[in-house]
Amino acid sequence: MLNISHNSIAGRIDITRFTAYNQLPGYKASRVLARIILFIVSIVMVFLFLPWTQNIRSRGYVTTLEPDKRPQTIHSVIAGRIEKWFVREGDFVKKGDTIIYISEIKSEYFDPELLSRTEQQITSKEMAVSSYLSKVKSMDVQIDALTITQKLKMTQAVNYIRQAELKVASDSIDLEAARINFTIAERQLSRIQSLYDDGLKSLTDLEEKKIKLQETQAKLISAENKLLSSRNELINAQVELTSVEAQYRDKLAKAEAEKYTALSSMYDAEATVSKMQNEYSNYTIRSGFYYVTAPQDGYITKAIATGIGETIKEGEELVSIMPANYQLAVEMYVNPVDFPLIRHGQQVRIMFDGWPSIVFSGWPNSSYGTFSGEVVAIDNFISQNGKYRILVAQYPDDLWPSGLRAGSGAVSMALLKNVPIWYEIWRKLNGFPPDFYWTEDQEDNQKITSKTPLKSVK
Repeated sequence: MLNISHNSIAGRIDITRFTAYNQLPGYKASRVLARIILFIVSIVMVFLFLPWTQNIRSRGYVTTLEPDKRPQTIHSVIAGRIEKWFVREGDFVKKGDTIIYISEIKSEYFDPELLSRTEQQITSKEMAVSSYLSKVKSMDVQIDALTITQKLKMTQAVNYIRQAELKVASDSIDLEAARINFTIAERQLSRIQSLYDDGLKSLTDLEEKKIKLQETQAKLISAENKLLSSRNELINAQVELTSVEAQYRDKLAKAEAEKYTALSSMYDAEATVSKMQNEYSNYTIRSGFYYVTAPQDGYITKAIATGIGETIKEGEELVSIMPANYQLAVEMYVNPVDFPLIRHGQQVRIMFDGWPSIVFSGWPNSSYGTFSGEVVAIDNFISQNGKYRILVAQYPDDLWPSGLRAGSGAVSMALLKNVPIWYEIWRKLNGFPPDFYWTEDQEDNQKITSKTPLKSVK
């Protein structure tokens, strides 16, 4: 049949009875091969013109969208010693539940009656403040009384001065009248003496005038003495006024000095009370730190400080906790050359570790096992690994796996522009960056998408 054997069947078998053998002499393999090649080329050409979605692939990790919902460690605020554990790893705790009880290791806080004794000291100091305040009030009353008395005494002294001045004036008038009478008596005696010498007046008249002159002289001396006495009284009244003023000034100064001394003592006592109240508050708050509580609802993941009786320092890590209610997100890291192609609200396809997937990177709609996300945050500074961190949240119209946990791996594909496959191959061969340009309509759609509320994964 194929004429490759030394044994021929020609003339032995009638091959015309077989249809396949009848077709062999007119068969041309080159024509069939050309048809096959043409079919393959046609398929390749059609394939090259199919749409291809450009994308940026990166590997990242699952995290939470809100910083306060990410895994955290609980620290000890004070130094102490672990006395009792109330939870185990994996337990669910609510906000405020006790995790660990610790005791004091500092000698200044060993006293079990520290709060009550501090409160007693505060009460004593407050009573001292009240006593000083009462003394200040008493000194104010005393100062007011001294001020009133001073005014009255000053008025009285002024009145004495005025009386003395009037008395001096009156005595001065009396003295002047006595001088006039004395002068008149001298003149009368002189005239009577002349008349007596002429024999016109008797000796009796002369002696009467002499007696009268002596009387007026005595009155003159008495009036002058009385005036001097009145002037002395005026001087005494003035001295008394000055003495009263100085006396009450000293009394008021002394009373005010005692008042200010009491005020100073009162302020010192108040400062001491405030300081002790501050210490009491610190002691009260510190006593609350003996019980380390959960800051929010979550699960105890790992006990960092273990055992009973272990001494811990201030700020030392005790346990790690994972919040119960959180909104998942994915951290993806892109190269700086691809960073300008990322925008807020951009759609991302995600493959999570542990979930089977069949992925066609250029045809995201034909892939299986991928989940939708959108870009919600872009770092403005490069990370330590030399890439930019992008935060991707759950897309509103898609649900991520319920068993997904923070910390698992994820592969993200940021979707870009749709181009033909031949163009993508040509771009890859030439090393050109992806084509991705934003129009005004796309900018508006991005703003609308960014306002769409995200669904929470619990």
